[in-house]
Amino acid sequence: MLGDLRGPVPLSVESIGPLNRLFSDAFTDRYRRDGLAGVRVPPLNPEIWRYAIVDAGAGAMAWQDLAGQLVAFNVAHASGREGWMGPLAVHEAHQGRGVGAQIVRAGIEALRQAGCTTIGLETMPRTMDNIGFYAQLGFIPAGMTITLTLEAARAPRPTLLSALGVGEREVAVARCAQLTDALSAGVDFTREIALTMRLGIGDLILLGPSDAPTGFALYHSAPLVEGRARDELRVLKCALRDAAALDALVQALAAAAQHEHCQRAAVRVQEHFGWAFQALVARGARVRWTDLRMTLADAPERHPTAGLLLSNWEI
Repeated sequence: MLGDLRGPVPLSVESIGPLNRLFSDAFTDRYRRDGLAGVRVPPLNPEIWRYAIVDAGAGAMAWQDLAGQLVAFNVAHASGREGWMGPLAVHEAHQGRGVGAQIVRAGIEALRQAGCTTIGLETMPRTMDNIGFYAQLGFIPAGMTITLTLEAARAPRPTLLSALGVGEREVAVARCAQLTDALSAGVDFTREIALTMRLGIGDLILLGPSDAPTGFALYHSAPLVEGRARDELRVLKCALRDAAALDALVQALAAAAQHEHCQRAAVRVQEHFGWAFQALVARGARVRWTDLRMTLADAPERHPTAGLLLSNWEI
């Protein structure tokens, strides 16, 4: 508890309404302080919030004032040994009091307790005070994450997890977990795959045989913003056994976007995988956005020596 604040307390799906308002207000204020006064950050799709909160489990934390009003939150996710925080925000009226440092430290502790050996987050690279704030808490820059988009294209529907029988699904998901563990020991996206399928907000593309995939891409096609039509398929997690599977991934993403009635597919590529960035650009992908990835100095991200492993640290 910090002064007149109570927390952390569990952040539940029943809190999505006030959570959405705080998110929109806090990030709009962040843009205003960055000199973008005309930008208004819209509320997110409640189903995306539901995914984030359930995915984080005990890592979804809230702080309240004495009247029980939500004033801060941090959503900390653990995918096996990989841990990251986001989104997180503090109400403008409570900033400058140490609340931000408290909620970040709580997220770090939750991820350490979950056994994470990688702990990080992403922030806007132009926001100097954010970078300085996280640096004071032990985070260091770990490279850029670049969002690229591929236009939807008419092509046969790729192999999707939703099209398989129950037994085949179980085998495919288990093989995907084996693939990520082989690329980076301890990383596991099984929970994210199961939750995406249960909520019906996306699907899993399988490359190669479903019982021995050479790669996969977990995506969400549900609109990110509340009240908007779907227009973009967003890749959350992606793994390729080797670079030779990249062409098949590009074709599958473009086809999946078409079948999901989206205009494009968005892929977030970490700086470490420069070869994949170059290959995507060469295949027509357009650069749309950049984020700065930061990790704790004693909990860095460990990249595979071969293949591709992309993990989106945003919802």
